[in-house]
Amino acid sequence: MSIDNPPRVDEPTAVPLPSEPAPTAPGRPEKPAAGKMPLWRLLLRDRMATVAAAILVIVFLVAVFGPWLVGDAATDQDLEKSTLAPFDVTNGWMNILGTDPLGRSMLARLVVACRTTLLVALPAVALSCVIGSLVGMWAGYHRGWRETTAMRVADVIMSFPSLLMAVVVLYVFSPSAANIVLVLAITRIPIYLRTARAESAELQSRLFVDAARTFGARSGAIIRRHVFPILLPTLLTVATLDFCYVMLAESSLSFLGIGIQPPDISWGLMVSQGRTYLQTAWWLSFFPGLAIVITTVSATVLAAWARIATDPGQRWRLTVPRSRRSRLLPTRKVVS
Repeated sequence: MSIDNPPRVDEPTAVPLPSEPAPTAPGRPEKPAAGKMPLWRLLLRDRMATVAAAILVIVFLVAVFGPWLVGDAATDQDLEKSTLAPFDVTNGWMNILGTDPLGRSMLARLVVACRTTLLVALPAVALSCVIGSLVGMWAGYHRGWRETTAMRVADVIMSFPSLLMAVVVLYVFSPSAANIVLVLAITRIPIYLRTARAESAELQSRLFVDAARTFGARSGAIIRRHVFPILLPTLLTVATLDFCYVMLAESSLSFLGIGIQPPDISWGLMVSQGRTYLQTAWWLSFFPGLAIVITTVSATVLAAWARIATDPGQRWRLTVPRSRRSRLLPTRKVVS
């Protein structure tokens, strides 16, 4: 190695520093992540779910305030206005949906029937949800003979078709709103019991439950503070779907003549009373049937949205436009 040409020492290369995030423009705040975004903003991002929620809100408002607004128009009879055709403004806004064979306003009867239908469906769903969830969480957490007993009782109830059991019970006893609520609630208890039992049995072996048990927390406090909050979104989704079934079951019982009895009125009873006039007065069965379909479809759409919105692992889908979801979701290659 010659002295004139000393060995070259490579100069240290500069390590690029991580670039700082670009400051956001004034007046344009950053969009919150899916986990921090409130549910009402997630709801507004989904048009179908927003429309479904708006329809359900309108239905509930009609059930609460509607009978007070229409007054006695649902029971007032006028044979001179018998079976008037709908959408005729000359008959007055109260008869905009036509009249029945006794001259009663179809619009007023739909409003009153809305309250009756919801007064049957909501208590039945609430009663079955509360009883089934409590028993299911208790049985799933303690396991053993408690779980075995609860599951065998659920199997016995589910061994009978729910609608057939309701028909038999209502034939034996007098058909009334209270009996319908009781029968439908009993037949729907196993749905919540099985769901709560499965989730609670899986959660009772989690680390945070073991930690609470180690620190001396009682089983009731653990179920109330740790198990129930995690179970609540699933139960609400199941209850929303079950609301559709209970409302359809009540309509079916009323259509068979063993549900709501006159002078009370429900959507199912209106469909039953108008089936003999389908050739001459189609609106007697069409409008109450349409109300049942719109309400059940709206509840189903909202339940599907709630299932994703309450799942932290799936909530990001609601923040991504529909055109980009297919790109982000994993695809499977089909090998021929």
